[in-house]
Amino acid sequence: MIKLTAIGHLGRDAIVNSVNGKNVINFSVAHTQKVKDQQGNQKEQTIWIECGYWNESAAVAPYLKKGTQVYVEGTPSVHSYTTKEGVQGASIKLRVGLVQLLGSKGAEQTGTNANPTSGQPSVDEEPIDDLPF
Repeated sequence: MIKLTAIGHLGRDAIVNSVNGKNVINFSVAHTQKVKDQQGNQKEQTIWIECGYWNESAAVAPYLKKGTQVYVEGTPSVHSYTTKEGVQGASIKLRVGLVQLLGSKGAEQTGTNANPTSGQPSVDEEPIDDLPF
């Protein structure tokens, strides 16, 4: 089994769908990192992960808003596609087993993060925005 973990910001509000009587919460997570191109110029590269969180309860869905920072883990799959222009591409999809809220984009960090999946708060020793990298 392959497990993927990711931390990123939601690209849009989560959408709850019902499939065969079960809830699935769909959302996308983006991670942007700085990379150097072949000429040594630094640029930003964003990786998008399309997430599907199958859960009997959709209680976490109202908290999954655009810009919210989340931690997700689950089983990945890669899907290839061809654009209208004929360019080959690939996307990462994740069948989420765990989602944890880390904070809101631009929100003040208080040091306490709600975890609606377990009902227990988790406490960080330092605000995420103060990381040295």
